[in-house]
Amino acid sequence: MPQQPGHPAHPDWPHAISVGLLRLILPAIFVVADGYAAAGSADTLHAWNGGPTKTALVQFVKDVTTEGGPDYVPPAERIAVFSNDGTLAPELPCGVQLAFALDRVKALAAKHPQWRSKEPFRSALARNMKALAAQGVRGSLQLVAATCSGMSTDEFSETVRSWLEKARNARLNRRYTQCPYLPMQELLAFLRGNGFTCYLISSGDLAFMRIWAEKAYGMDPDQVIGSPCRMKFQVRKSGSVLIRLPEFDLLGEGAVRPGGIDRAMGRRPIAAFGSADSDLEMLQYATGGSGRHIGLIIHHTNGGNEFAYDRKAAFGRLDKALDAAKKSGWVIADMTKDWNRVFTKVEK
Repeated sequence: MPQQPGHPAHPDWPHAISVGLLRLILPAIFVVADGYAAAGSADTLHAWNGGPTKTALVQFVKDVTTEGGPDYVPPAERIAVFSNDGTLAPELPCGVQLAFALDRVKALAAKHPQWRSKEPFRSALARNMKALAAQGVRGSLQLVAATCSGMSTDEFSETVRSWLEKARNARLNRRYTQCPYLPMQELLAFLRGNGFTCYLISSGDLAFMRIWAEKAYGMDPDQVIGSPCRMKFQVRKSGSVLIRLPEFDLLGEGAVRPGGIDRAMGRRPIAAFGSADSDLEMLQYATGGSGRHIGLIIHHTNGGNEFAYDRKAAFGRLDKALDAAKKSGWVIADMTKDWNRVFTKVEK
């Protein structure tokens, strides 16, 4: 079982900062706050310990950005794709979208007494994470569909944004928006500073993940790949709206990820970052083409500051992908050995 961390919370990003401005200043925030060098410099990877993992990341970027070099890649083809849960932010005790769905089920349970005897709602109300994990992403999306269908897209966005303002990961004692890993935020800034376009891929609700990615990582909505909710168009007296239906087109997990990536960007990524077996095919796709590429697996070994888990985990199981990483020459980032900080500093 994962160990329970005791990390205190720290302030969230100011809500008033626009997404566009956030994307421009996000690398600089980490640079200025801790006295780092420019965003495109390897010195921005301050939360990464020196060693083979950091060296591999820096050398890869140097190789693909050195004009005239044998591995040079034009900026338009510098595509990096990141999984969300467990890679950019914690997956335990559950991912951010499932946490949202659990809170929605709890808030609406009084209006739906039948949920107490029907899955996945019964497990959601009991906070039975093992049972929810067994139901997979379909169970999570079923919770979102049942609690958010009938909303307009604007209403849904407002609901999610309001939740993100106050929702907390109780095990980590901080808001979900304060949970993204500092080393991975630095890596995003480092790649962006070297001409990379970074995408987020998730099996979760596309609309939810777009809002989350803007808030947490400064990503534009078109840089997010996920499972879209089906919608219907309506014209009302107040104007036209899109209404969410209780159906999803499941994308972004396992063997369907490469196809989702191709449909979204029309290019094969040259860098892929994951942390679980559900990321295996994405990593195989990104590193299976010609030319220079890199695959990286986050190995959760830090039970003191985060969580320690891999082959037997209910959420984020890392088994087949861990073996594949060793055979394929992917980089394995050990959170204990390769990171000297997991989260941003606490401000008292």
